[in-house]
Amino acid sequence: MDYPTNNEHSQNRNHEPPRHSDHKPHNHRPNEFRPHEHKPHDHKPHNHNPREHNHHNHEHPKEPHNNPHNPPKKDHFPKIDNSPDSLRVKNPWKIAAIVLGIITIALLYMMYSGNSPISSLTISSSTTGEEAGEIIIDYLNARTGGGVTYISNTDLGFLYEITVSYNGQNIPVFITKDGKYFVQIALPITEEGPPNQPPTNNQQPIQVSEDDDAVEGQADAPITIIEFSDYECPFCGKFYTETLPLLRTNYIETGKVKLIFRDYPLNDIHPNAQKAAEAAECAGQQNKYFEMHDKLFENQQALSIDNLKQYAKDLNLNQQAFDTCLDDGTMAEEVNKDLAEGTSYGISGTPGFFINGRPIEGAQPFEAFETIIKEELEKI
Repeated sequence: MDYPTNNEHSQNRNHEPPRHSDHKPHNHRPNEFRPHEHKPHDHKPHNHNPREHNHHNHEHPKEPHNNPHNPPKKDHFPKIDNSPDSLRVKNPWKIAAIVLGIITIALLYMMYSGNSPISSLTISSSTTGEEAGEIIIDYLNARTGGGVTYISNTDLGFLYEITVSYNGQNIPVFITKDGKYFVQIALPITEEGPPNQPPTNNQQPIQVSEDDDAVEGQADAPITIIEFSDYECPFCGKFYTETLPLLRTNYIETGKVKLIFRDYPLNDIHPNAQKAAEAAECAGQQNKYFEMHDKLFENQQALSIDNLKQYAKDLNLNQQAFDTCLDDGTMAEEVNKDLAEGTSYGISGTPGFFINGRPIEGAQPFEAFETIIKEELEKI
């Protein structure tokens, strides 16, 4: 399941400042790993190129040059104890925790930026929870057209959890402490149980608007599946290729289920998702929404503007009308409305579904959907 997460990449800066002594070599422990090692003859700080960070081109420490006629002075270069006991790492759990923290931050950032590392993580301790709340409220109101209000904040370490109110519902969102990055969901890695578990019977259905979005299936079908999805999301593509065909054959085409597709583009990590969603809406104006829907999911790696216009041509749409709709952003407001309402219903990643109001998260297998569909059919 795709989540819009982000943070900045950090790098190890635990370099010990170089010691200066006239023509004296550095003495390093031979078994010590020193990331981004300085050359012994160069005492200037190493200018790290962030684009090289993922290549692991670490320079191995050089052995000191032992000159018997000019031994190092004792006060500058204390004797190194190379015995096994002295080389044993003290407090290894601390080192493991530091490394794990660096990896976590790196993964969060790479998920957000598409594997484009940057040089450091800057956290501003001056940003209070209330200030972070103001930042996120301004951000959300700009995206939804207003109506989002601040409720409270909780300090989670390097994130603030900000509770906001939208359409009468309290929704938790997250923001980095420097106030620069919005994170829609933060999942604890210690949470028990496998992800994407099917909903259980004690989950209460909620009222989810069908809006005026495209419907596949008979309008009077007893079961309604509302999908919030992103055309660039790989998990949404997995649902399209593996689960949707079985739903179509067994339930949609038999008149038992209707599928309503609502847009939830994760614009921060999927740069083409917004325009792809608009393209489907523009095709819908010419009564070919699901034809474009299928075309987009079958070509997830080719969603440029030119590609979208070519797909319209392939579907024999009125090209001029489609191009004008897409270029003018005619359907942008419709897409943004779906996004805002999806968030208000608790959608935080894609794909997300409601089966007669019962939530189900992620690209679940057909059996997970069928279980709920059968339970709902038994109520009729």
